[in-house]
Amino acid sequence: MSEKKFRLESDLLGELQVPADAYYGVQTQRAINNYKISGKTMSDYPEYVISMAYVKWAAAAANKELGALEPKIADAICAACKELTEGKMQDQFPVDMVQGGAGTSVNMNANEVIANRALEILGHKKSEYQFCSPNDHVNCAQSTNDAYPTALQYTILRMNRHLEDALKQLVASFRKKGKEFKNVIKMGRTQLQDAVPMTSGQEFEAFADNLEEEIANLEYNVNLLTSINMGGTAIGTGLNAVPGFAELCAKKMSELTGENFVSAPNLVEATPDTGDLVSYSGALKRLAVKLSKISNDLRLMASGPRCGLFEINLPPMAPGSSIMPGKVNPVIPEITNQVCFKVFGNDTTVNFAAEAGQLQLNVMEPIIVECILESMTWLTNVMHTLRSKCIDGITVNKEHCEAMVKNSIGIVTALNPYIGYKNSTKIAKEALKTGGSIYDIVLEQGILTKEEIDKILDPENMLAAHKVPQL
Repeated sequence: MSEKKFRLESDLLGELQVPADAYYGVQTQRAINNYKISGKTMSDYPEYVISMAYVKWAAAAANKELGALEPKIADAICAACKELTEGKMQDQFPVDMVQGGAGTSVNMNANEVIANRALEILGHKKSEYQFCSPNDHVNCAQSTNDAYPTALQYTILRMNRHLEDALKQLVASFRKKGKEFKNVIKMGRTQLQDAVPMTSGQEFEAFADNLEEEIANLEYNVNLLTSINMGGTAIGTGLNAVPGFAELCAKKMSELTGENFVSAPNLVEATPDTGDLVSYSGALKRLAVKLSKISNDLRLMASGPRCGLFEINLPPMAPGSSIMPGKVNPVIPEITNQVCFKVFGNDTTVNFAAEAGQLQLNVMEPIIVECILESMTWLTNVMHTLRSKCIDGITVNKEHCEAMVKNSIGIVTALNPYIGYKNSTKIAKEALKTGGSIYDIVLEQGILTKEEIDKILDPENMLAAHKVPQL
């Protein structure tokens, strides 16, 4: 077994061994040693690596055009960045997502990987930084404080496409069930009590419309993230960036990515501000609230099979008990609930972290990054799971639903326009007391004829707004 080889690199704190074949350098190695927190690294979020590469690519292209970088060095940096955007060297980003330093370790990880690959392109060896430096060249006219949040914003833009796609597919699945169940009469409920009749189709169409609203909400909030603070450098004053860099870098980012990036109008304001991230996290939470509520409804409607509502059947995914034979649990809605709870907690963390930034920088951005990217990943995954392993396979117990409608106290509401609320209440109380049906009690008391009550209690007359029929 061959002994692992190392190279020696140095920084402000002294010398440190780095694996000889690694593209990352000394500051990344320090981060590996310092931060063993979440177990999630930058490599676990490929879109994040790609986004950071685009930021560095745009910066190098802008610096070349402005004369701040030698063309040969700038071209090598751009070539290295292009490789990263193609998915190469993904394993070279081992820094924990949760870290101190306001994201400096992530920024330097990118700078070092790009510099060492650029050195190879230029015909040099790794760590010969006099020819292409992580700080002087790759990080030219930048700071962690503008490159790091810009990379996050573009990551969210990229990942939001996957999230919205999963959401659109889930909406389509609910809508398909709405059409499939359009003729199934059931009881609607308020406060878990019988209300008035509806169809299962109406219920599933409502789920679809409820979730479809979130597509537009996500779009609105993600578009806020196209305003970037590149060129602000340390605190937004633009120190060490040449005039025009901020605007040109935003233009280059737009050209490279196809997004409509613009330079923030006030870089001193934009550098510590995380308000747009708070808004987007809030949009994720709002989606999670709706998904969790719908999952609760599915579990209630599927409760039983003998002693619950038993209106629908969820696809059986696994045996439900180690002690109760035959039990099958609603495991997919359950996992959806749990993912949503995680998103709620992540949003709370984002709020605390956004509030905790002091003066000209928010040093808590790493936990904001981790929470938002985790929420996006989990929501995307669970929506695919909910659709494919639950919604697509739902069936409805039509006869049982219709029987509950006929036996419900709730249909007395339809009598209000004809006999008044007070009389309807008396009939409802009588039905509850005796266990009789509304239909039979009305006939027994001679309040209405059979023809009249049949006309009033026709379920089709109770599914939408309509004129009161003449008796």
